[in-house]
Amino acid sequence: MRFFLLLISVGFASQVLAQTFPYTIHIDSIRIPELGGLQSYAFGQHDGKWLILGGRLDGLHRRQPWASFDVAGHNNQIWVIDPVNRKTWRTSVEGFDPSLQEQLSSTNMQFFQKDELLYLSGGYGFSPTKDDHITYPYLTMVDVPGTIQAIINNAEISSFFTQVYDEKMALCGGQMNLMDGALCITGGHRFDGRYHPMNNSAYEQVYSSEVRRFTVDKRTGNVQWLEPIKEGELLRRRDFNVLPSIDENGKEGFVAFSGVFRKDVDMPYLDAVTINSNGLKQVPTFAQYYNHYHCANTSFYDATTQSMHYLFFGGIAQYYDSLGALVADNDIPFTSSISRVYQDQTGQFSEWKENVNLPGYLGAASEFIVNPAISSLENEVILLQDLVGDSVLIGYIYGGIHSSAANIFWINTGRESKATELIYPVYLVRNIDGLGAAKNEQSTNGLQLQVYPKPLEKKLLILFHSTTGANALVQLKSLEGKVLKSYTLKKLQQGNNSRTIKYKQLKRGSTLRFEFSEKDKTSVEQILVVN
Repeated sequence: MRFFLLLISVGFASQVLAQTFPYTIHIDSIRIPELGGLQSYAFGQHDGKWLILGGRLDGLHRRQPWASFDVAGHNNQIWVIDPVNRKTWRTSVEGFDPSLQEQLSSTNMQFFQKDELLYLSGGYGFSPTKDDHITYPYLTMVDVPGTIQAIINNAEISSFFTQVYDEKMALCGGQMNLMDGALCITGGHRFDGRYHPMNNSAYEQVYSSEVRRFTVDKRTGNVQWLEPIKEGELLRRRDFNVLPSIDENGKEGFVAFSGVFRKDVDMPYLDAVTINSNGLKQVPTFAQYYNHYHCANTSFYDATTQSMHYLFFGGIAQYYDSLGALVADNDIPFTSSISRVYQDQTGQFSEWKENVNLPGYLGAASEFIVNPAISSLENEVILLQDLVGDSVLIGYIYGGIHSSAANIFWINTGRESKATELIYPVYLVRNIDGLGAAKNEQSTNGLQLQVYPKPLEKKLLILFHSTTGANALVQLKSLEGKVLKSYTLKKLQQGNNSRTIKYKQLKRGSTLRFEFSEKDKTSVEQILVVN
């Protein structure tokens, strides 16, 4: 028997036209007959063609250690895809040296393309050389146009790859970006050994918890490490979204959104962390609810309003929308939600639910490949004010996991999901009908509230952010409003807090109204405990 919690936020959103983002989203689909499915890969692009490396050919990893991240799911080919002419080419990695062959078959590498070079770091997979699953301690540089042309011509490609050994590159599940001319690896972890969801002695796991910055000599591959950016454990997270940005002061940087797992409980982070050369800063009044694991994403800068928009496409999240209600499922299901985070000219963040979903449980471990014909900065931020026309192709979503249902982890036999082979062109369509996105009001109340039920122990774990350190009031009520139990939470600290409260009437099938108040801030939710 397993339990999960549904949190239904009362009065969570209002349907309004977001004048700051005057577009709706249209999703199309393309099928190339020879193209297979892939997830958790790395890519570069040149002249409208994509170079695809690494990743896995299967769907969600299975929970059984003997079946999870097996060799059969390795992608041991390098692909070239032409989405416009709907053609694909590929070649094997088997001719490379063992270290390069193994890294290029790994999953969840960090990567970034700067000019014609694609940089790949780390990645996780089974190493025949080590006879174990490892995170690879390498940085590899790839000449993208040279490799693409050689694959199309069925020619030798090894001369277009340069690999260097470096233990600091041994990360997976982080994100690589460009800032102030340096490459940056944000977050991630080193994971060595066989995955086991119930036995952490079967592997060694070390989180990076920092931004590792470096420059590379393009001729030799020699790496020069710069001072890392670190602030406590703000970046102790992985498998998350890190999007490039221009902040309210015009400074280049990026923003880390959500990720997993909290150190105190196996739930996603809700917060965001802004990153620039001055350091890290948690966004104190913001919580993201719709897209928690890595998914296809892109960002826009609007120079006319000095604001940013960050788009997220599906994936895996603790929360989803149901008829205007914010619903939390602590089994952390797949989602079809498309959301947007708006950062205004003062640096304030808010979350918006777009009025269209993906056509299924898609997006997890997929990538967004920007249309090279539109205007963008070197750090891949799209310039919103330069978009012309009533319908603009901004890019494509390719691959990722397609799940047959929201919750499959505990029943996963390998048939409940797959790596999708479809390509989804994404258009921004000028909004002329007045139907806008719905603002998630809970994203801006500053409480970052999460409630985790332990019905067998008759208690609730409450996670929240306190901006004042003042006492907080928790009330459990019936749906009719009768107060069943009240608790005063004392000795809070400014920042993240956790408290456990006992409630004997926490039974399967029961529904409670949960109210959390701190000074002038209140979050009201309904808790439905089900099996």
